[in-house]
Amino acid sequence: MKKILLLLLAVGGAVVVKRKLDEGKKEQALWAEATDPVERS
Repeated sequence: MKKILLLLLAVGGAVVVKRKLDEGKKEQALWAEATDPVERS
């Protein structure tokens, strides 16, 4: 029973970490878009 609980806890932790990494990538992409140099035509 303890092994199952530890496994579920580890999976839950991995999901949280992945969400945080995805949020960071989205925010980085947003900042990159916002700070791109503007090309004049």
